[in-house]
Amino acid sequence: MIQIKVVNKGHQQLPAYATPQSAGMDLRANLDTPVVLHPMQRRLIPTGLHIALPEGFEAQVRPRSGLALKHGITVLNSPGTIDADYRGEVGVLLVNLSDTDFVINDGERIAQMIIARHEQAEMVEVTELDTTERGEGGYGHTGVK
Repeated sequence: MIQIKVVNKGHQQLPAYATPQSAGMDLRANLDTPVVLHPMQRRLIPTGLHIALPEGFEAQVRPRSGLALKHGITVLNSPGTIDADYRGEVGVLLVNLSDTDFVINDGERIAQMIIARHEQAEMVEVTELDTTERGEGGYGHTGVK
């Protein structure tokens, strides 16, 4: 298990896994007053957290399935990526896709954060690519059944 250094400038507990086999840690809103998210409105919600990820890792900010299903609340740039060299506050870009207002309260679990390894790649320009069975078949080319 890797260790992530965290400076908590907010007043919420540190992110934690809900169960021993959870992939994501819950992120909580760090608010002085509740935020009303109107239909189709987006807002950057603060967490108060600043993290230092090891090189070769990223943090992915993803929606919470219950908020999406029950209230139409999701992470707009899902998954949002936090790079290893970022030291600013972790914010969660939420959007309300429902037709009713949604109130975000202080301490509410608003997203989940997954820590993942990643690779960097070098782009090498060539004049043609190898052929595959799929070829240039794009969106929906294999059908739905």
